Amino acid sequence: MPGQFEPLPGGGAAVALDDVEISIIRSLAVQLLELIGPGPAEDASGDPLAELFAEGPSEPPSDPVLRRLFPDAYGDPEGTPQAGEAEEQRAYSAEFRRYTENDLRAGKRDNALAVVRTLDALSSASAGEEGAVLKLSPQESQQWLRALNDLRLAIGSRLEIADEDDTDLLYRLPDEDPRKPMVMAYLWLGGLQESLVVTLMP
Repeated sequence: MPGQFEPLPGGGAAVALDDVEISIIRSLAVQLLELIGPGPAEDASGDPLAELFAEGPSEPPSDPVLRRLFPDAYGDPEGTPQAGEAEEQRAYSAEFRRYTENDLRAGKRDNALAVVRTLDALSSASAGEEGAVLKLSPQESQQWLRALNDLRLAIGSRLEIADEDDTDLLYRLPDEDPRKPMVMAYLWLGGLQESLVVTLMP
C-alpha cells in the first residue's frame, strides 16, 4: 500500500506514509491554511448568525494562487468578450463572489485542517516508529480528496501550469532546476489524489 490509497472495509481509505511524506503533506496543508487566511470575525453583537450572513469580497484576489482557488464565476478566461459583455461578466462575478467566497474559503479551510489533524493524530499514535498507515473515515476521505485538489491547484499555479503540455515539460526539468522539488511534490500529490479517487469510486 505504499504511496497508494486503498479501500477500508465499511468505507474510507488507507495509505502508508513515511515520516518525510507526513511532514511534506502537513507543511503544504499549513501553508494553504495561511494563504486562505482566517474566517471572518464574529459580529461585535455576539450574534452567531452574523457570520452566516456576512458579505464576502467582491473583487478577485490579487494573489495568483488564490485567484486559481477562487476564480470568477462568469467569463471565459481564454475568451476575449466585447467591452460591454466583459463589464457585465465582472458585475455578475462580483455579486456571486460577495455571497459565496466566505463559504468557499471556510470549506477549503476545513478540508486543510482535516488533513493537518489526521496527520497529527497519526504522528502521535505512531511516535517512535518509521511512518504509519493513515486510516480515513468516508468523510475524512472526501476532505482529503478536496484538500489534495486544492494543494495541486496551488502548486500548479506557482509553477504556471496551464495545460497538459506544461505538465509534460515538467518531467524533463533538470535536477538542478530550483522548481524541481515543487514539481516532484505536484506529481506525487497527483498520484495520491488519483489513487484516492479510484478508491472512493462505487
